Amino acid sequence: MKTPSLALSTAFALAALAHVPAHAQTEIQWWHSMGGALGEWVNDLAKDFNASQKDYKIVPTFKGSYDESMTAAIAAFRAGNAPHVLQVFEVGTATMMASKGAIVPVGDVMKKAGVTFDPNAYVPAVAGYYTAPDGRMLSFPFNSSTTVFHYNKDAFKAAGLDPDKPPRTWPEVALAAGKLKASGHKCPFTTSWVSWTQLESFSAWHNTEFATKGNGMRGFDARLTFNSPLHVRHIENLANMAKTGLFVYKGRGNAADATFVSGECAMITGSSALYGNVKRNGKFANGIGTLPYYPDVAGAPQNTVIGGASLWVMAGKKDVDYKGVAQFFAHLSKAEEAAKSHQRTGYLPLTKASYELTEKSGFYKQNPGTDVSVEQMIRKTTDKSRGIRLGNFVQIRTINDEELEQVWAGRKTAKEALDAAVRRGNEQLERFQKTVAR
Repeated sequence: MKTPSLALSTAFALAALAHVPAHAQTEIQWWHSMGGALGEWVNDLAKDFNASQKDYKIVPTFKGSYDESMTAAIAAFRAGNAPHVLQVFEVGTATMMASKGAIVPVGDVMKKAGVTFDPNAYVPAVAGYYTAPDGRMLSFPFNSSTTVFHYNKDAFKAAGLDPDKPPRTWPEVALAAGKLKASGHKCPFTTSWVSWTQLESFSAWHNTEFATKGNGMRGFDARLTFNSPLHVRHIENLANMAKTGLFVYKGRGNAADATFVSGECAMITGSSALYGNVKRNGKFANGIGTLPYYPDVAGAPQNTVIGGASLWVMAGKKDVDYKGVAQFFAHLSKAEEAAKSHQRTGYLPLTKASYELTEKSGFYKQNPGTDVSVEQMIRKTTDKSRGIRLGNFVQIRTINDEELEQVWAGRKTAKEALDAAVRRGNEQLERFQKTVAR
């Protein structure tokens, strides 16, 4: 028989044990830049993975815009408290590649963790962008998008336009904008991500060089060339549309997206990932068409370029942490999971299997236009259309915004602005090249 004191101490010990978790989870910090409906999607991805196993817990944290999260991560890495996983937009790829010691290639993470990883399973145009010249995949191609043409079918009907026939060429966009304006629309056409849609994707879509060295894919000594006669002609056309109220500039980044979702603007060139927001919040029938092109340009349309972001694994973590990261990436790559994300957001399917699964399910037939982004990206690429990977690309895009805003305001001609953007952008490339060469 136990003494009262012994029984009491045993009870306390058992009570204490009851409060000790049977298995401590390893937390994986994930910094991202997804707000609104996409932020909910990211949180759901973490919840689903966390519920699927007991060893790891993904902790997603919104860190502001892509620019802000990248800046915060660099500061955190220097201070020794970087996240395990960082979402970086595609224009930050060259900077991350040059950040020796700060990242661990995703291929190495998967291999060391003993997780099956086949780069060939991913959509080629997407995987190729995040692959080093030696064939190693550097980051996980998480949310890849491309530029498409969204339009308001209800507004088209009201303007006497065929809601099932979006304009395919730039002259047709101008004609449609004229009819929309005549029917009372104050914002017939707008665009988000001006540099991405009107210079970068525009170049690839017309099989025209944006920068030398295969648009920077073959080396950090690339230089900008987007002040060609074709580029000048296009920006001049947009400037003329702006003067007559057919094109209304709504700001930098994705600021214009909200004006399309609200119904204020009837047509927009922007990310394929706008689909999720429109589907959830738009109060009108939405259509998706291919990016417009000039029919007299030989080789057009070619293919559009990648947008969105990828997930980079930061250096300096424990092996057990990297095993958790590898398990999470493997979970996101499952055909069912990747197909669900593609259908929910409008981002490109992550893997070929998720594309095939979506197609078999009848999703594209039930949601016309949702396959436009995939069709634009799976075409054969050329040296001029494979993608754009430049150093200091964030700064270059800001310069492009600044110079093009001078055009929309009528303070500079298209040629003056593009010449200035190329000159200023090349200074950024020279600066980056020197930094990498050190």
